[in-house]
Amino acid sequence: AQALEAQGLIPSGASSLVPAVNVGRTGYREQDLTDYDAKSAKFDGSLVFRPFADDLEIIWNSRVGFGSTIYQGANRYQLKDFLLQQHKLEIRNEDFFLRGYTTSEVAGKSYDMRFTGINMNKVNATEWFGTYAGAYLQSVLAGASDAQAHATARQTADAAYTPQPGTPQFEALFNQVTSDPDISTGSKFLDNTKMYVAEGNYNFSRLLDHAADILIGGSYRQYSLNSFGTIFTDYDGPIKYNEYGAYIQASKKFADDRLKLTGSIRYDKNEFFDGNYSPRLSAVYSAGANKNHNFRISYQTGFRNPDTQSLFIGFDVGRAILVGSSPKNLDRNLPGTSLTGRDVYYDSYSRSSVEAFAASGNPALLERASTPLVQPEKVTAYDFGYRGNVGKVFFDMNVYYNKYDGFMNQKIVITPNSGSVGDASGIADIVTGNYQAFQTYTNSTADVASYGAIIGVDTKIAGFDIGLNYTYSKLDFDQAKEPDFSAGFNTPRNYFKATLGNDNLFKNFGFNVNFRWSDKYLWQSSIANAIVPERKVLDAQINYSVPKIKSTFKIGGSNLTGEEYQSAVGTGWIGSQYYISWVIND
Repeated sequence: AQALEAQGLIPSGASSLVPAVNVGRTGYREQDLTDYDAKSAKFDGSLVFRPFADDLEIIWNSRVGFGSTIYQGANRYQLKDFLLQQHKLEIRNEDFFLRGYTTSEVAGKSYDMRFTGINMNKVNATEWFGTYAGAYLQSVLAGASDAQAHATARQTADAAYTPQPGTPQFEALFNQVTSDPDISTGSKFLDNTKMYVAEGNYNFSRLLDHAADILIGGSYRQYSLNSFGTIFTDYDGPIKYNEYGAYIQASKKFADDRLKLTGSIRYDKNEFFDGNYSPRLSAVYSAGANKNHNFRISYQTGFRNPDTQSLFIGFDVGRAILVGSSPKNLDRNLPGTSLTGRDVYYDSYSRSSVEAFAASGNPALLERASTPLVQPEKVTAYDFGYRGNVGKVFFDMNVYYNKYDGFMNQKIVITPNSGSVGDASGIADIVTGNYQAFQTYTNSTADVASYGAIIGVDTKIAGFDIGLNYTYSKLDFDQAKEPDFSAGFNTPRNYFKATLGNDNLFKNFGFNVNFRWSDKYLWQSSIANAIVPERKVLDAQINYSVPKIKSTFKIGGSNLTGEEYQSAVGTGWIGSQYYISWVIND
C-alpha cells in the first residue's frame, strides 16, 4: 500500500487504512493441476538358450514399463509418461546361478503438483498484490466492511491476474511451469537414475551327496543417481556409489527329517559405512504321526542400509528442504538456500525447542539439534510359530519381537540462515524469521522395539469355508526422549479379518463374504502426520459356473456399506466398488 501511495495511485495517507494482516494468493485445487488418469503398459520377454541339453541355461530377459499415475511422497507428484527398464543376463543350472542386470528410469513429463501451484502463483505476484491493495482501499473508502473489502479485493485481483482452469491463459501458464526444471520457477523433475547389479550363488548339496545344503553367494550393486539436481544433489553430474556383500548358509535335516536346522552369516558393505555381519539361526520341527504339527523358532540379525534419498536427496518440498546425510553430501549445494548439509546437521536448532521459544519468548529454551549422520539400522529378531491342524481345523500362529539399534527415519531441524546456534546471531535469526526448516535423515538414540502376534484359524463345516485372522502389532518408542523424531510405524495395533464362503452352495453357484476391521492409528510421513481413522469394510461376491461353455460369471463389490475409509494420510478416501466378470477357463 505504501508503494501505491508513493506512486500516487491512491490518495495520500490511504495506506494507513490497509490492515497489518497476511494475504496470500488464491490457490489452485489439486484437481486443476492433474487429470488423475492412470495408465500402464508393460512388456516382459525372454530368450533362453540351452547349449548342453537341460544342464545349463543362458537367459536374456527384458522388462519395459511405462505409464502415468499419482505418487505421494513428501509432496504429491504427477508421474507422467515415465519409463522403467530392466535388462538381465543370467547363466544357471541346478547348482548355481550368475546374473547381472541393470535397471533404469526416465521421469518423462513428471512434475511436483505443489510447486506447480506455488510457481504459477509467483507469476504476476507483484501486480496481483498491488491490485488487491488498491481494490481493498477503494472498497473501504466506499463504506464496505473489512470482510466485504477483502472479498472484493480478491475477486478483482484474481480476475486480472489469476488465470482460471480451462482457459487458454491457464493452460499456457501450466505448461510453462510444468516444463521448467528450475524449482524457483517451475515444477518439472528430471530423473535418469540407473542401478547395476551382479549376483552369484552356488549350492554344494550335490557335491556333498546331499548330506547337507550349503549355499555360498555374493552380490555387487552400483547406484548412479542422475536427476540433474532436481531430486538429488547431482547438479554437476551423476553421483555413483557402491555396495557389496557375501553370505554362506548351511541347513541339514535330522531325526527322520522331522528337524531342520539352518544357519547363515552374511557380510555387507556400503562404501560410506563400516561393514555389517548378520548371523541367523532357525529350527523347524514337524511333530505328529503325519508331521502335521510344525513348530518353528528363529534368531535373526539384520540391517538396513540408508537408501538413495537418505544419502543424497536435496529437494525443496515447500514446508522444508529435504537433505541427505551422506558424508559426501554435506558440502553440496541445496535448492532454495545458500546453506549446506554441514550447516543443517551441525549448526541447527531442534524444532521442539524453537516451538517452545516461540510460545514463551525465552531464548534459554533454544537447544542445538542432535542430528548424527545416518548409519545403517540394525535389528535383532526373535520369532516363534506354529502351523498345523487338529482334525479339520487349521492353525497358523506366530509371535515375534524385534529390537532395533539406530532406528532410521527423519527429523525436522531449524537452521539460521546467517547466524549460528553457538551465539546470539542464531537467536536473532529465529526472532526475525531468518531461518529455514530442513528434514534430515538420521538414527534414533532412543530404545525402539516392535512386537506382535498373528493368529489364523481356518476350517470347513458342511461345505462352508470359515476363516478368522487376527494381527496385533506394537511399536515401543519413547517419543518424549526424541520429540522431533518420526518413527513412521504406520501400522494399526489391531487388525481382524473374517471370511465365509461356499464354492458350491447349490449346483454351480457359490459365494464369498469377508469382513475387515482395524482400529485407528498414527500415520507419520514426510507429507503429513495424522490419525488414520478406524475402518470396517464388508466385501462380497457371488459366482455362477456354466460348465458347458467353460465359464464362470462373478458379481461382487467391496466396501458394501459405503462408509469411506483411508489407507494412508494424504491419499484419497476409498468408497465402494462393484464389478462383473466373465472368466473362461479351459
